[in-house]
Amino acid sequence: MYPFYIRKVHADELSLVLQLLKEAATALQQKGLEQWHVWLQPKPENIAWIEEGLNNQEFFFVENDASEVMGMYRLSYNDQLYWGEQTEKAGYVHSLVVRKQFAGANLGTAMLNYIADGLIQQGIHLFRLDCDAANKWLCNYYESQGFQHVGEKRMPHGLNNLYEKELGKLSGI
Repeated sequence: MYPFYIRKVHADELSLVLQLLKEAATALQQKGLEQWHVWLQPKPENIAWIEEGLNNQEFFFVENDASEVMGMYRLSYNDQLYWGEQTEKAGYVHSLVVRKQFAGANLGTAMLNYIADGLIQQGIHLFRLDCDAANKWLCNYYESQGFQHVGEKRMPHGLNNLYEKELGKLSGI
């Protein structure tokens, strides 16, 4: 496992956010998956979604000791698009990326645990995310991390599974 540091993405780092999403989309496409294909050539509405998250300070880079960006995620506390109106407080993750050169060292798991611990510290005990239903490997991965499949959401780009994890105590990172 790599040591890592979390920092908020600055609004002027839009191009790097788009680069990470394109890298991930390319890797998925090479595996025969269309997930995130919108990031290969993002449309203005896709870029606007990223800009909104940057303006709301919802994007975070995961960096190593050398300040190399190893990954990224978006954390929000509301997700009307995928989850609709909700009454329970929850943290919602999107755009979780581990760069290819840093894959295979459980960085994704460490990122999920870091996010979960932060939510618990804020008194939030629900952690939610979604995943392209066609990406069986990723669906299985999230389930292996303790997320429960709680629904589906049809989106213009495909069917997404909705996952939720009830948080209790700190994971001990």
